[in-house]
Amino acid sequence: MAKVKSKKKKRKQTRELIILIILIFISAGLITAMFTLYAQRKKQADQPPVNVPHRPEEAPAEIAELPPETVPETTEPPVDENLVRAEQFMQNMTLEEKIYQMFIITPEELVDNAVTAVVQTGNMSKQALQEKPVGGIVYFAQNMENAAQTTQMITDAQNYVLGLGHAGLWIAVDEEGGTVARVADTLGTTSYESMSAYGAGNDKNAVFMMGMDIAEDISQFGFNLDFAPVADVAINPENELQDRIFSDNPAVVADMVAAEVQGLQNSGAVSATLKHFPGLGAEDGNTHEDTSAYIERTYEELDSVDFAPFRSGIEAGADFIMVGHQTMSCAEDKLPSDLSKTVITEWLREKLNYQGIVITDAHNMNTIIKNYSSGDAALLAIQAGADIVLMPDNLNDAFQTVYDAVENGNLSEERIDESVRRILTAKAKHNLL
Repeated sequence: MAKVKSKKKKRKQTRELIILIILIFISAGLITAMFTLYAQRKKQADQPPVNVPHRPEEAPAEIAELPPETVPETTEPPVDENLVRAEQFMQNMTLEEKIYQMFIITPEELVDNAVTAVVQTGNMSKQALQEKPVGGIVYFAQNMENAAQTTQMITDAQNYVLGLGHAGLWIAVDEEGGTVARVADTLGTTSYESMSAYGAGNDKNAVFMMGMDIAEDISQFGFNLDFAPVADVAINPENELQDRIFSDNPAVVADMVAAEVQGLQNSGAVSATLKHFPGLGAEDGNTHEDTSAYIERTYEELDSVDFAPFRSGIEAGADFIMVGHQTMSCAEDKLPSDLSKTVITEWLREKLNYQGIVITDAHNMNTIIKNYSSGDAALLAIQAGADIVLMPDNLNDAFQTVYDAVENGNLSEERIDESVRRILTAKAKHNLL
């Protein structure tokens, strides 16, 4: 009986132990589940909230900003301060003053040839400059006695004009070097070999240095415009220019011309002039002495040969181009080139795209004065597109004819303004305004 009780007691204890173990496992599982849930919620709490897009009916969706459209930058052309100064100066000029700017004359013509050779800017010259404020004066050997006198004469003229409130003067000279050297021959500055000798040497650096030296030599006296270099090609050995031409090879002439232009204009004190457009090298006459100079040449020949040095000089930045009196067979109007719209406007301005100052050759040469009055020649030149008429035989007639043409409507003041704007812009570079 006692054994039976003892067995029942053991079974009861075993069941209680099993139940206790089960409870322990259940409790452990619950505790583990609680810790796991807590860890998950903490992890979610630490993460940034996820934006769930709103439905359209609830609120408008936020539109993401697009990057700004890339607009190409527009580069404004640089302001030409010299042009601005020219425009401002023109606003205060009368029509008479503007027309006078379009003439460069000898000092003798300025005073109506009252004296044979002007060697000073005296009261007569000053009075004339006050009444006729021309664009410039060209001096020759007869006007230069010595260095001091030349400097004084030029300085007095320049200061007097500026003191009156007019634009300063172009003070011009033919100083090519070689056989045409007004300053070197009279004032003893550096002399040079003929241009044909430089062309034979084909040394661009030597010609550049010559240009620099000539500019230094002439600017010390007050000259600011040189009628050089000769840009003609020696096509006809009988032409009037002879050794003033660099070469019969257009490529050589082109190189020499560009070098001399760069040398002359390097310091900014002197402007260079290419001459004698559209090319005088095929001529067999003389524009100084003959009543006409006719050149038989096709435009294609001019374009491939004669124009090459002018293109080169334009690229080098030549401030002036002088147009000669030769009549070209391929120019339909059959006029001397400096009176021809075909030559100046169509060929030089439009074909060669030259934007600088166009000046005529001297209008006191036979090819002009034997065929035209000073007034008619000046008017034709300006109508053709020239900016400056050089050395009219009679300034008073030339001026009056141009002035009357504007007044009666045969020539627009806008055409005058076009040239004067170029002239004054170039003068502004020389501090002449």
